[in-house]
Amino acid sequence: MAPVPKELVIGTAAVPPERLAHVASDPAFHVKLNHDALTLMGRSREIVEETAASGQRVYGLNTLLGSGRDTGVEEESVLSYQVQVVRYHNSGVGPYLDLAAARAVILTRLIGFSRGGSGVRPETAGFYAELLNRGVHPAIPSEGSVGSSDLTQLAAVAAVAIGEGEAFDAEGTLVPGAKALADAGLQPLTLAAGEALPLVSANSYSVGAGVLALVRLQQLARLADVGLALSLETIARYDGGGNLSPFSPAIQAAKAVDGQRESAAAVRRLLSGGWLEDVRPEVSVQDALSFRAAPQTHGAFRALVAQLRSALEVELNGRGDNPLVDLESGQMVSGGNFQPMQLALSFEGLRLALAHVGISSERRIAKLYPPQRAIRAKHLAAAAAGSGLAQEELPGLLWYSAAGLLAELKFLAAPATLGAPTLSADVEDHSTLAPLALQQLEKSLAALEKLLAIEALTASYLLLEAGAAQPLGKGTAAVVGRMADVLAERPSAPELVERARRALREAVAEVRVGQGDERTSSDLDTGVALADGGESW
Repeated sequence: MAPVPKELVIGTAAVPPERLAHVASDPAFHVKLNHDALTLMGRSREIVEETAASGQRVYGLNTLLGSGRDTGVEEESVLSYQVQVVRYHNSGVGPYLDLAAARAVILTRLIGFSRGGSGVRPETAGFYAELLNRGVHPAIPSEGSVGSSDLTQLAAVAAVAIGEGEAFDAEGTLVPGAKALADAGLQPLTLAAGEALPLVSANSYSVGAGVLALVRLQQLARLADVGLALSLETIARYDGGGNLSPFSPAIQAAKAVDGQRESAAAVRRLLSGGWLEDVRPEVSVQDALSFRAAPQTHGAFRALVAQLRSALEVELNGRGDNPLVDLESGQMVSGGNFQPMQLALSFEGLRLALAHVGISSERRIAKLYPPQRAIRAKHLAAAAAGSGLAQEELPGLLWYSAAGLLAELKFLAAPATLGAPTLSADVEDHSTLAPLALQQLEKSLAALEKLLAIEALTASYLLLEAGAAQPLGKGTAAVVGRMADVLAERPSAPELVERARRALREAVAEVRVGQGDERTSSDLDTGVALADGGESW
């Protein structure tokens, strides 16, 4: 039986953010526009051409940009002006985006075209689809946008589309954009009047790369609960803690916070079938707040992830174009929908939430350090008695690395969106700096992933040392099994943490701690498990 082709058919319905992330991350997907989208874009283009023919002055259609907004462009220069706009804005700096992020940028803009607000020709949108389908990877600098449209990143794509700029070939070598098109069997795109501005003026980097970050954040929320569950079992073995009453349905029902309830339920599912479910008379009345109030911290984080998802869905499927082609009135209307303030603030708030999750994780690691030190002393004594050298599976000072990562998380939590100066002769006097906020969020994500990996490694090591006297929960046992394999390889500390991160991602995907009877409409797994077959959105 032939495999079902991987295909994304873009219509006029909303595209879930997770679907975009899935397609952007898999170059095997074929992307196309359906009849409804093509018809909508055709009508939008008719309005642009009618407006141009009327002689009405419209920003970017027949005027200069920014502070030159009231200076007209002569009719005979309109087509050459399109190339000038692309060249002028193709001035980004910094490291280039990887393939998944570059595809996310192009796909996000393509979905934006399909909403009918940009006024580009259907064939121009189709050309962007072919960039994806034929594996053209524009060299897109990551820096240069202040978050009032990601002008420089989109201009790098547009430059390749018109046969200029640079791209990466299949071997990852930078080549001229014209060569990349030729190798893909494409002729450079010739822009029509008014097309340059919608090609460069959108927030496709902030949205596209933000969607990729969203998927990592959704996974990180589940991973935080895994680390917590492992530490609960460990503290129960070594310090008489592990009181599960704060995770009970009674406590969670007393406060209507979906994320908190979901986090507590995830921990209960991870620990189900294990010895912590039994009532233990010797258990501590209350654990430290890093254990007892973790559902509140993790729940607040989950709530902010859900808010980010909502903001991304709005930006991805909305019409952020300026000027906006308004199909209802048949007019081109000036506006400010290119200013993604809600999205930028979501990026900001999540960095603060990640720091709080990190604080709780590092404090739990600190409480696991005394038993780790005691085990080390036992190993050293045994080695001395046998005149050999102790060989430990877990580096002894990972807690110090965790403390360093926490310091980084706290530093990265500082506001990023307040720093933009005024630009373009004080016409552009406010910006969101959404890209900077996103890039800081990506750094926070990486730091917390390492910190949670250290927590999972430390707890798993101690649980393995304690033996199998008491059964672990079904979910935590699966994770400990994966960590045992990682520890047995005895790699260097950097490689150990990296392997643990990879193993935890796989374990989280298998355990699916975000699923169960207690799922709500805001559950973090929304839209992830989508089929690979062709679907219209």
